[in-house]
Amino acid sequence: MAEKNKGWYVLRAISGKEAKVKEMLDAAIKNTHLGDYVSQVLIPTEKVYTTRNGKKVIKERNLYSGYVFIEAVLTGEVIYELRNMTNVIDFLRGREKGSMPERLRETEVMRMLGQLDDMRNAVDDETEEFIVGEPVKVTFGPFSGFSGTIKEVNNEKKKLKVEVKIFGRGTDLELENSQVERE
Repeated sequence: MAEKNKGWYVLRAISGKEAKVKEMLDAAIKNTHLGDYVSQVLIPTEKVYTTRNGKKVIKERNLYSGYVFIEAVLTGEVIYELRNMTNVIDFLRGREKGSMPERLRETEVMRMLGQLDDMRNAVDDETEEFIVGEPVKVTFGPFSGFSGTIKEVNNEKKKLKVEVKIFGRGTDLELENSQVERE
């Protein structure tokens, strides 16, 4: 592949079908001559935390809905093949009729790839670290509203053993990190 002519381009896809387009492109890169021209296919995503039934759930959401980024050398039939794939609308291009697909600037690509790295690091940093002996309040479940102290921390499973006072007696509860908050 001619490295000097390689650049990042944006394919417009039907919204919600980005993963299908990426899957088809990956298969075409492996099994056809398209692999000589297209080197990478990327759908930038971000991890979003949602709470469902008192548990933190991590979901991936597309940063740019309806867009698939490709690193490729666009020559001859390659543009035609990429543009006419299932679920692909067209390339992102200039407003003039018949204009060529627009190449992303290097700074835009670096920002996008750097943003992906920042998202991965943010997921790891967002998990709270609890300490044995720390006072916490239960926020979900049958013991919601009870206060207690942490007796044991399991960071791998993100679970805590919390002692709460029920009718004057200490009772141990095994809870997830998302089910308690610091007092």
